[in-house]
Amino acid sequence: MAAEIERKFLVKGDSWRSLGTRKVYRQGYISTVNGITVRVRIAGENGYLTIKGKTKGMTRQEFEYPIPVEDAKMMLDTLCDRPLIEKIRYKIYLEDLLWEVDEFLGENKGLILAEVELNDEKQKIELPDWLDREVTGDLRYYNSNLAKYPYQQWKDSVEM
Repeated sequence: MAAEIERKFLVKGDSWRSLGTRKVYRQGYISTVNGITVRVRIAGENGYLTIKGKTKGMTRQEFEYPIPVEDAKMMLDTLCDRPLIEKIRYKIYLEDLLWEVDEFLGENKGLILAEVELNDEKQKIELPDWLDREVTGDLRYYNSNLAKYPYQQWKDSVEM
């Protein structure tokens, strides 16, 4: 079993943009029932099918498998709920950690989130100065929920 332990933060400013590499992502959800998701993703030129379990604390099961990109395109076009999640992901290595900063496009434009995967829920980390407040426990910021209720629909009602 693979476990994903991650923390999420809102991002402020632009100083992070020059720190990493970027890749365009397009993803959709075939199923999001009872906290379990089945996701199809195209990252650059690669396709993936991912199954994620329910979150407990900061941890959830995650199983990800490469699939042919043509299959991923067909699944995104025919099987996934709308809207799709479109974003540019920046991978930034700081110390021994990989920060993934997602700049959302489309119906989630204006939202920028940073995620970091940890080895343990109690792992101590130094937070970069370009992070804003933590949103780890806020379900609205899960990609699967952004596909159901996009940021553009709720951003004005949220304290930033």
